[in-house]
Amino acid sequence: MKKTSIVLLILILAVSSIMGQSTRKAHYLKPTVFQKRITHIIAEKSRNYYSLNTEKPAIITLRGPGVLRVMTRGRFIPTEGNTIEYELLYNIDGSGWEKKKMSDVRRSKEATYLKTSLGVPGQLKDFEIPLIRGYHTIEFKLKDPNIPVAARYKFTPTKEKKQEWIAYSPLQTAEPVDLVSNEKIVHYYRFSSDKALKVEVNGPTELRVLTRIENHYQMKGRIHYRLQVRENEKVINTYQLSSRRSEVAVYKSNAELIPGKACEFVIDVPKGNHSYEIRPLDQDKSTVLGRLLIPKKDVKLVK
Repeated sequence: MKKTSIVLLILILAVSSIMGQSTRKAHYLKPTVFQKRITHIIAEKSRNYYSLNTEKPAIITLRGPGVLRVMTRGRFIPTEGNTIEYELLYNIDGSGWEKKKMSDVRRSKEATYLKTSLGVPGQLKDFEIPLIRGYHTIEFKLKDPNIPVAARYKFTPTKEKKQEWIAYSPLQTAEPVDLVSNEKIVHYYRFSSDKALKVEVNGPTELRVLTRIENHYQMKGRIHYRLQVRENEKVINTYQLSSRRSEVAVYKSNAELIPGKACEFVIDVPKGNHSYEIRPLDQDKSTVLGRLLIPKKDVKLVK
């Protein structure tokens, strides 16, 4: 009996450990730009929302996959009627502005402002943005300045889709660079604002892009850089990335540079043949290393 109890206890602990590892906790995010905070009191607890502006976007940066929940509250002033409506604009990775309209918003019965002189918060109106794996930058603005609106951002990571990836070569104009990581040689390609990383790929598939900023030894701290993806001169995505010096990767034949930690984003390639250019936007930054991968299941699409 005692032995059975011990076995059951071990099984329970093992299952709990696995569940704990697979659980992905939701967390709240603070905008990296335009951080004007509006404190709400809900159920006697303070909740931080952030004002939206018509000109200065609030920027949220995160790593997917997951779901970003955007919670908004419009503001009533004493002279206003029973309902208000407002419209939000959001832009995912520079792919263009999308609209979200909130209608028939009434005064909230459970929320107040910490500064009561602001008026009365509106009912909670929210929507969700699903995001694929990789780094993302989402901008938020308010379309009309007449109704003040504040937002709160909650991100829930989701489990990444399991699949095998294989290396994919860019066009021959790219300069190859070999890194050594965990005793393995990994092939990257150097590109810059003057010499873009160019690639042709047949869809439908996904193009996984790993990038590393190139650091000199005197560089310290976190380095921010921006990458733009174009197809036929049209901008389809812009990524704002941030990296530190890598602790595991080194150059195979260059002791004067240190690669940054890899940052990742994924291009969703539609059906047909597509040509992409990936180019840094920061003239004051050094060159960038890029590595391309596609799902192994889509190797048949490769010319």
